[in-house]
Amino acid sequence: MKRILLSLAMILPALASFAQSKVYFTSDISPEALVRIYEAVGRKAEGRVAVKISTGEAGNPNYLKPTLIRNLVDRVHGTIVECNTAYGGKRNTNAAHWETIKAHGFDSLFAVDLLDEDGEMKIPVRDRKHLKYDIVGSHLTRYDFMINLAHFKGHPMGGLGGALKNASIGVASANGKAYIHTAGYQEKVEGLWDHVSDHDGFLESMAAAAQAVDDYFGGNTLYINVMNNMTVDCDCVARPEPVRLKDVGILASTDPVALDQACVDIIFNIKPSAGNDNKPLTERIKSRHGTHTIDHAEKIGLGSKQYTIIDIDKK
Repeated sequence: MKRILLSLAMILPALASFAQSKVYFTSDISPEALVRIYEAVGRKAEGRVAVKISTGEAGNPNYLKPTLIRNLVDRVHGTIVECNTAYGGKRNTNAAHWETIKAHGFDSLFAVDLLDEDGEMKIPVRDRKHLKYDIVGSHLTRYDFMINLAHFKGHPMGGLGGALKNASIGVASANGKAYIHTAGYQEKVEGLWDHVSDHDGFLESMAAAAQAVDDYFGGNTLYINVMNNMTVDCDCVARPEPVRLKDVGILASTDPVALDQACVDIIFNIKPSAGNDNKPLTERIKSRHGTHTIDHAEKIGLGSKQYTIIDIDKK
């Protein structure tokens, strides 16, 4: 458990002006804090609750640990859900993914469900600029509510990984990931990396897929980003670059656009100091046009980039 005390006055100057969406914040990164911030948001997880996380690629030490998320998952009687990847590694098949799930300790504490273990299904998308539908794991029908529990960090292709990526690429089946990565060009994993030249199309497809999942649950969603162990690389990278940023805290909202925007604003407003260098991550986000996903998600009506920060540590 970690508690990092940062000055919100320094990191979040005037970000609340003309705000529309509420983004809750705590600098306490602990099992107890995850429960507190979930309760602060005020949207109760009811029915069959899916908690969408990244189980982390084998060799990556930065994924959200089972001990950190245990109290929240227990509080909502949730099931950890994931999907197989579309790249080589230790999570691209059912058997390999289950090995990684066991190695990372998730199955010993939680019920875990690979959403695409028995196939996939198509759900509607509102934004059909690139995608005709979203392809997700067929087990999604088992759940009434989704808590999107993301580790905020960089990403080799998307620039950043937070709530929007976790809801889109994260919930997509392996073939669905190929469909998003290729901006609707193909629906199969084989050969997908030969068709990823439409980068902004990929980013826009992530926004469309995230909206599709939010629509599927009819508002029965809640989004949490944990800003710890942040590198330029995603938890999908087996050997990520070193952590160069101090931990910030946990943010949560019912609006994934506002949530990811708040996290980006925090990163960009950090004043570099010893052991707290934001330059690598800001450069990764800029070089991959990462904020375009957030921009497009707002454009298609998934949420608002205008928000207010509610610091629950002050209550």
